[in-house]
Amino acid sequence: MTLTLPAPAKLNLFLHITGRRDDGYHQLQTVFALLDHGDTLAFSPADALSLQCHTENNQDALPTDDSNLILQAARALQAHTGSNKGAAITLTKRLPLGGGVGGGSSDAATALLGLNQLWELGLTLPELADIGLALGADVPVFVLGHSAWAEGVGEQISPVTLPNDAFLVVHPGIHVSTARIFGDRQLTRDTPISKLPASLEAVLTRDFHNDCEAVATRHFPEIGKTLDWLKQHTGNARMTGTGACCFSRLAGLQQGQQLLQQLPQHWTGFVARSCNTSPLHQILGETLAKFRETKNSGKPA
Repeated sequence: MTLTLPAPAKLNLFLHITGRRDDGYHQLQTVFALLDHGDTLAFSPADALSLQCHTENNQDALPTDDSNLILQAARALQAHTGSNKGAAITLTKRLPLGGGVGGGSSDAATALLGLNQLWELGLTLPELADIGLALGADVPVFVLGHSAWAEGVGEQISPVTLPNDAFLVVHPGIHVSTARIFGDRQLTRDTPISKLPASLEAVLTRDFHNDCEAVATRHFPEIGKTLDWLKQHTGNARMTGTGACCFSRLAGLQQGQQLLQQLPQHWTGFVARSCNTSPLHQILGETLAKFRETKNSGKPA
């Protein structure tokens, strides 16, 4: 059986840096919106672990050794459970590297959930989220699979319900290092702590913002050009994560498709809707239900 699952993108609808811990990690507040667009991973039983990668949008080839978060997730799962099972994993990479849309973290989360199912390990979502946190601060929100308000270093997650908005996400063709942004001395690290707003519409107002945006724009002027272009065409724009992707909320998907045709050369983008339940969880649930139905009917899977 080959299990094929999505690894969805995310947007940080805002990102406040509220402090810095003694260990150097930053305290933050953010809202994660999961999108119905992303990478795809396929898992097949095998004697050993292996990874193949296929990239789209003219991206460079990805490493297929243990420096890849997917294999790191698989190794962490093996270490946690004592499993020695293998898998042949194929990644179709659509999300840009260093884009701030959670591509690597989402891939790792999908690997954890997919292999948990393929290897019949029976771990719960909280257990998988704990394993994922050691791989990256964004991994747990993808594991848990719901739009969320997050605090701490991103591991304190509270599910929220967001409108199913349409977004245009634009990547200006550059790679942004998260370490470079968080290491900048001019990064704002004392934004006052906010309370979860009664209406989550508020997170797209000027009261909420992305503290990393000014630093990223200074290091990478192309981000500033992207924000200006989006504001000119949609009236709103914000950077997600530490960049480089920027996004605008749209009146509808058709508006986004029209704007995609107008993107400057060397920029790429996609149009997607936010979804409160991750496409990963939706597809995994449907796949398992179909598998159980087939198994109960006595027909070959």
